[in-house]
Amino acid sequence: MKYLKNNQIFGLIFIALFVVSCSTDEQPQVSHAELSKTATEVIPSSEIDQIILKSLQETGDFVWGNQSEELILSALLQTDSVLTIGYQAAGKELTNARIGLESVDNPEMQKAATDIIGMISGLNLTKQASNMRAIDESLIHTDLPLLELKVYSLEALQNLRSMQEVRYFEPRGYEFDYNLLNDDQTARILSDSGCENEPETITASDYSIIAPGAKSSWNYDQMGISQAWNQSTGAGITVGVIDTGLSPDQPALNGSFNNGQSAGRTVQSYGTYKTGYWWWKKYDGPTDQCGHGTAMAGVVASPRNTFGNALGVAYNSNLISVRGTSDVIFNSGNEKDGVAEALVLLAKRSDVNIISMSIGDLFSSSKVADAIRYAHNRGKLIFAAAGTSTTFTNWVGVIFPATMSETVAVTGVKEGNGYQRCDTCHSGSQVEFTVIMERAGSNSKPLTTALYSNDPSTVGGSSVATATASGIAALVWANNPSWTREQVLDKMKSTSDLYPTRNAEYGYGNLNAAAALN
Repeated sequence: MKYLKNNQIFGLIFIALFVVSCSTDEQPQVSHAELSKTATEVIPSSEIDQIILKSLQETGDFVWGNQSEELILSALLQTDSVLTIGYQAAGKELTNARIGLESVDNPEMQKAATDIIGMISGLNLTKQASNMRAIDESLIHTDLPLLELKVYSLEALQNLRSMQEVRYFEPRGYEFDYNLLNDDQTARILSDSGCENEPETITASDYSIIAPGAKSSWNYDQMGISQAWNQSTGAGITVGVIDTGLSPDQPALNGSFNNGQSAGRTVQSYGTYKTGYWWWKKYDGPTDQCGHGTAMAGVVASPRNTFGNALGVAYNSNLISVRGTSDVIFNSGNEKDGVAEALVLLAKRSDVNIISMSIGDLFSSSKVADAIRYAHNRGKLIFAAAGTSTTFTNWVGVIFPATMSETVAVTGVKEGNGYQRCDTCHSGSQVEFTVIMERAGSNSKPLTTALYSNDPSTVGGSSVATATASGIAALVWANNPSWTREQVLDKMKSTSDLYPTRNAEYGYGNLNAAAALN
């Protein structure tokens, strides 16, 4: 994420925080010997995970802010000890609608951050462990009202709880054990294809060839997408895809991005995901090392090409790919950093209209939530996947950030009469739209671009549904370039299959691109 060291911002305080070398940024920073010296009995991670699991089963979410200081300290001491703290000016509540609009540089905000840092640093210096070394400084985000620093004492957390300058605090690096979701120890919240995106031999009945030689996925006719192309191809609209990056070996999304009937548009790649320690990290680059990001980018914007690859829904839109995460679950501290920074990057660009996020996590991250609000408050239309499980778990509902009111949650359904979610898709009250993305008989999934080759692959789950919805939004916006985000969204709603009724599991139902353009 974009941070400045506190002395760069304020020139007031140099905070000496002591950390231990370790193999990854998520590993404990305090030794077992030091843990045994703390006045607080440390709750083991196995018990913390059970508390998280119970909350997910009973409420559909887990919120660190609702937990005891003892539990949060235990999570800190068993990971990287870094606490993420959302702050605000003393006596002035920072509402969600102001995040991204309220400057973090004004004197009152600076004082709030300074006061928090001063309190914690003083306590840390009295809690020095004998094996701690390597001086470091606290980190203050340059755009979002949050800061991060190491915390080792219960007293610090108790003080934070009582400070009016504090909006929230939560452990940066704690990771829930996803194996607890299912008895066979294989359940994860993933795309149907996860990180596999190899070229495939596609059955001829699952696509049609359209001029000048591109493959159009079987579901495009059913979603009104093929019909919509007579009026709009997404030209002039920019879609940002936050995912696992873009493969440089996929011609359709690189040198051949302007090919066939796709012309005059741009594709850009960025990387905001970092690897390494909290105090020393480096960007991992924009290259997709998973496959999922390339697949999602292809669904949105692959060209109407001459060489037989899949074409995207908005094949004349501009594309910005941001590698914000290493896989589709952003559950590590570095991944949350990367996704938040990606949101800020796209939010600050005036040319970006739509943000597509076919990624998520089981429960909320306040840091990522701040970044979502930052982008939303700058007028971006954000689509997020409702969730997909490789091993189906009936009780799992819509996942974060699709649970947020600032995002538009999308899930996938099977073709045919009535509504039946895809075999691995999640649904729930937060779902706004559905996309047909699974054949009733064969369970075939829609076409997209593979990591390499001019032969397409297929992709499933709520991931492809979200990317498809983002592409449809680009078609609508391109047809009405003066519209606001709300007008685009209202048009998509009013022309959806179930409107004006809202279903408890499927929202307004299947989108209809052609109807939304009339």
